[in-house]
Amino acid sequence: MIENMAAMLFDDDKMHDECGVLGLYVPGREVARIAFFGLHALQHRGQESAGIATSNGEAAFVHKSMGLVPQVFNEENLQPLKGHLAIGQTRYSTTGSSHLRNAQPYLIETMYGPLGVAHNGNLTNAYHLRRQLLKRGVGLSSTSDSEVITQMLAAPADVWAQPLENGDESDRWVARLRAFMEVAEGAYSLAILTRDAVYALRDPLGLRPMALGCFEGGGYAVVSETCALGTIGAHFQRDVAPGEIIRLDARGLTSFDGAIARADPALCIFEYVYFARPDSVMEGQVIHQVRQQLGRQLALEAPVEADVVIGVPDSAIPAAIGYSDATGIPYTEGLTKNRYIGRTFIEPDDELRKEGVRIKYNTLDANLKGKRVILIDDSIVRGNTAGPLVQIVREGGAIEVHMRVSSPPVRFPCFMGIDMATKKELIAHRLNVEEIRQRIGADSLSYLSLEGMAEAVRHAIHQRTGHCNACFSGDYPIPIPEWLFEDYRDQEKLIFEKTWG
Repeated sequence: MIENMAAMLFDDDKMHDECGVLGLYVPGREVARIAFFGLHALQHRGQESAGIATSNGEAAFVHKSMGLVPQVFNEENLQPLKGHLAIGQTRYSTTGSSHLRNAQPYLIETMYGPLGVAHNGNLTNAYHLRRQLLKRGVGLSSTSDSEVITQMLAAPADVWAQPLENGDESDRWVARLRAFMEVAEGAYSLAILTRDAVYALRDPLGLRPMALGCFEGGGYAVVSETCALGTIGAHFQRDVAPGEIIRLDARGLTSFDGAIARADPALCIFEYVYFARPDSVMEGQVIHQVRQQLGRQLALEAPVEADVVIGVPDSAIPAAIGYSDATGIPYTEGLTKNRYIGRTFIEPDDELRKEGVRIKYNTLDANLKGKRVILIDDSIVRGNTAGPLVQIVREGGAIEVHMRVSSPPVRFPCFMGIDMATKKELIAHRLNVEEIRQRIGADSLSYLSLEGMAEAVRHAIHQRTGHCNACFSGDYPIPIPEWLFEDYRDQEKLIFEKTWG
């Protein structure tokens, strides 16, 4: 049932990141409750399932289920999650369908004690690694590449690299993580739980984000976004570097070289466009400010005479403010969003399903009546929301509706941890801008250019950086197997066919 609700209520013509992850080491404190609030702050990164695994140095514990964080956890099931170490995840499925068996964290017992894994990203060679595990006799219970990672790390020592030269037995996990990074292809930010430590690592391209924070009374946190650090009372220190492994334990924080970072890092640029919460900081920039800059750049590239500028709540509001600032056209609220509609378990009937956009948005008619309106959105993916939005703005009294999009047309699928439609489903892959304008019924339609987006995102970055823009350009930072472009709607069928084919 939850996956049906996710499809209807969360599929608002946006791409969805696979998940948010966190890891905690806070000596002297029971951290399950901290993890709960951290995951709650990362809820926007995944709404299908949530889970927390903890360790007290002797045993590990886990609770996970389908649903939003407040639906999965309560006082009764948080209480048994003992320990000062924790990892957690809130998930939106990409590889691996929306079922409890794919919920994370994964927690298994190994010859070296408990091992828990929470993963944000997607391995493009997961089918190959899965096949290797099955040939070695390893049983798998899910279709998730995250379970593949877990079982790879639990493999016998002779399968992996030699222990570290210093002979420190506690670093056997670092050796395994390094060996994993040698064979893994794709995107991954991982939070790893062992009996007495939490590890965090990012792929060499830094495709998915991860930040490091510290607690004033001692202890550390790693999270997908800095917004979670503020929620749990931790202070942001820095981003986890691409290719870096971090260990958090009784010795404090230790950094290891995990894999050679690529000379051309490629953080997903869609974090700036839509994924990240506006109060998060990435690459030294506040997301809200970057989105305003995207709006300013859009105004330079696609001006139009109008009376008011409005944005589609919530993610397009900063871009609308930036567009207004650059043009001098007043910004006003034209749409209000029902922010709690996604929290219901009640299935809509067929008539309500047809009114999906109206269930989520209402117009402020007094601000629209008789006005030429510039409607700002951050992206158009499938095109199934833009048309109804234009229509309800007209019904609210607008005499003209000019749609402006603060990112380029999305023409290519993503394979690095985003729930991305196939080429056939992407409206900009099938239609040109004028055809899309006619389809959605706008008086005019313009997108931000690829060059303009890159310039706006890098506006305040004072460091070497780079970004993946493959969903706009088709220029993938890693090789993509050709068969992944096939039009499969059943992810599990695809995985099994490639495993046994």
